[in-house]
Amino acid sequence: MLKAVIFDMDGVLINSEPLHFSVDKKVLGRFGIDVDDNFLSRYAGVANPEMYADIKKKMGLSQSIDELLEFRLKLSLEALDESEMDAISGVRELLQDLASHNVSIAIASSSPMEFIEAVIRKLRLEQYFRIIVSGEELERSKPAPDIFIRAASLLGVELNECVVIEDSAAGVEAAFAAGIKCVGFLNPGSGNQDLSKADAVVDDMSKINYSFICNILG
Repeated sequence: MLKAVIFDMDGVLINSEPLHFSVDKKVLGRFGIDVDDNFLSRYAGVANPEMYADIKKKMGLSQSIDELLEFRLKLSLEALDESEMDAISGVRELLQDLASHNVSIAIASSSPMEFIEAVIRKLRLEQYFRIIVSGEELERSKPAPDIFIRAASLLGVELNECVVIEDSAAGVEAAFAAGIKCVGFLNPGSGNQDLSKADAVVDDMSKINYSFICNILG
């Protein structure tokens, strides 16, 4: 029986991956490093501390992880505030449908909590989410299953009573590793992502509703 749906945020609730790609280019460009979207897309779904630790090691950056992350968060919040982004088409209707069936709803995102909360305020969706989990609160980020296991635990549901909605390869892998059914959302803005381990893949959020998710759960 479906009791909860756990949403990733970037690329699922809001088409923010291009914003993140732009911000990451500015952060790294400040320190003389030029990267493209293909390079950054491999980190989609991965928490920023883990991402920047890997980039720091590969690129030989002398700056501390904290310095890089502080600068990145500042630029991300500014870019979000200046943007006119709204929720991805179909998201509001899906949240309303799930709420009408008394399904608990959570966010499990690799983004910093401050950025997650800013997005939800911007979209005016605060009323829908019982639980928000940031990957930066955990030792292991996606593709490790920790964030989804944590979200299910906070919601008070079993793993076989919830479904994840994800747009990244790391996120789909995390759901698979947790043993949670997953709907993959094919978002062109998120780059080339391998969603093959998802239980279903859609290219339009309006194709997902309560009945669709119940069928995924079986």
